[in-house]
Amino acid sequence: MKVERPAPRTIAYFSMEVALESPLPTYSGGLGVLAGDMLRSAADLGLSMVGVTLLYRKGYFSQRLDEAGRQYEEPAVWPVDEFLHLTDSTCQVEIEGRQVTVRAWRYLITGASGAVVPVLLLDTDLPDNDPYDRTLTDYLYGGDQRYRLCQEVILGVGGVRMLRAMGYTRVVKFHMNEGHAALLALELFAEEFKQTPEQQDDAIDLVKRRCVFTTHTPLPAGHDEFPIDLAQRILNADQWEALHALGCCNGSLNMTCVALHLSDYVNGVTKRHSEVSRTLFSDRAIGSITNGVHSATWTSPAFRALYDRYTPDWREDSFLLRYALGIPLDAIRQAHDKAKQLLITEVNRTANAAFDLHAFTIGFARRATSYKRPDLLFFDPERLRRISLQRGPLQVIFSGKAHPKDEEGKALIQKIFRWAKELAPEVKIAYLPNYDMELGLLLTSGTDLWLNTPQPPYEASGTSGMKAAHNGVPSLSVLDGWWLEVLVEGVTGWAIGSRDYGTVFERRDDKDAEELYCKLEETILPLYYGNPLRWAELMRFTIALNASFFNTDRMIHEYVTHAYQDR
Repeated sequence: MKVERPAPRTIAYFSMEVALESPLPTYSGGLGVLAGDMLRSAADLGLSMVGVTLLYRKGYFSQRLDEAGRQYEEPAVWPVDEFLHLTDSTCQVEIEGRQVTVRAWRYLITGASGAVVPVLLLDTDLPDNDPYDRTLTDYLYGGDQRYRLCQEVILGVGGVRMLRAMGYTRVVKFHMNEGHAALLALELFAEEFKQTPEQQDDAIDLVKRRCVFTTHTPLPAGHDEFPIDLAQRILNADQWEALHALGCCNGSLNMTCVALHLSDYVNGVTKRHSEVSRTLFSDRAIGSITNGVHSATWTSPAFRALYDRYTPDWREDSFLLRYALGIPLDAIRQAHDKAKQLLITEVNRTANAAFDLHAFTIGFARRATSYKRPDLLFFDPERLRRISLQRGPLQVIFSGKAHPKDEEGKALIQKIFRWAKELAPEVKIAYLPNYDMELGLLLTSGTDLWLNTPQPPYEASGTSGMKAAHNGVPSLSVLDGWWLEVLVEGVTGWAIGSRDYGTVFERRDDKDAEELYCKLEETILPLYYGNPLRWAELMRFTIALNASFFNTDRMIHEYVTHAYQDR
């Protein structure tokens, strides 16, 4: 295997999860998929970057659903050495006073330009390590707070030391994708502070110039926070001294606060999300770089062939999807029919749901949790039944895992299973287990409408709708996250609710459900069944206006311009 030599000047991108391929369970959802797409676009554009994450020998989990929709979690064991190359580099970190040896596996991402971006996956399953320490790279988001903080020591501290062990001596920027990696900044500061403790401000400035922090969640509970006594037990003396010098341990160890304190550039992932983040951390300047998706990864085979024919260089320059406006409408329809056939075949194979290729199909797939409101569609189930009977056949596909400790999320899956039985046969509903990259592509390309109903202002971004747009699938979404920046009502999709949610929680399920039903009944279904060419025109606008902008090529350019430049 060809081993890439570290470039003289490199950007190191740290993420707790990275979606590399569908069979590799090194991701749980949107955060990991975004990280993988970021690295793929970096390779496409020839940007000197290296990814750092953990190995996760047993993955997030494999989801099994019984006939009642009860979720059972099983280890997602995978053949590591079939996908990754074991390097000969190791480093050590101190955890709870023990020396833990860390090794690195390498995965290479080759871009459209031929450039290669390596991803390092850190692993502690070595014979000489303590039995507990050997398990620390087994599960993504598994275990208790002790397990999580130990993992974050490996990611942040171990990641910095591994880069040095592998020859990355001139990392010009360390990019933290969420606060899980914040200890990398603490590691850099501890080094500077230890050398010149009397020049603390200079040490902070040196570290800040090298660190970039992207926050992804507007939920206060989404920011990792650990009790002081636990942090003191796990971290070493130098790290503890550095934390106190920074003033980052007032009652608890908050990883977001550490990252904010030691980063020169901080951003949210949409304009609205940045506004919300500034209300949580009012003392910090938080910029905005809206997320995107990797165009070639999230375009179905039928649409890839279509774009290759009409906009040949779109893989190298995603902005060329703007010229989808010149694609004939019949060609758009034919490509969608092929993508939909693949999805319907998979649904009927997996769920035995007797779905119809010609029936209007709604997709809803994301983590099963309360604020995503998968149940909003069933606020008035009898009305939904009437809409299907009066406006045209309606079928809905759900997918998504509930976190093993999220009992409310698990209960929502069971509710969807009950509604599927109650509304059949007038409304066909299927829930597909083990939502992953492969299934995500089938869903976002093969449905007719992408539904997005989170409680504003808790949708940071919403990248699944961007994937749908790359396949001409319009969205029906609340006005939050990316949808606030892109919606042209009736041209690229439709809105639920108002732009006036602001940054304050306000539950209004009844009003949002009413608007959802009205849009389906009065606008969307009549258009789909009554004017197929006009629907195809809407799909074409969705590609040209949405997919051409909301991609990681554009996103990478913004990071290079705003975050990675020397300041």
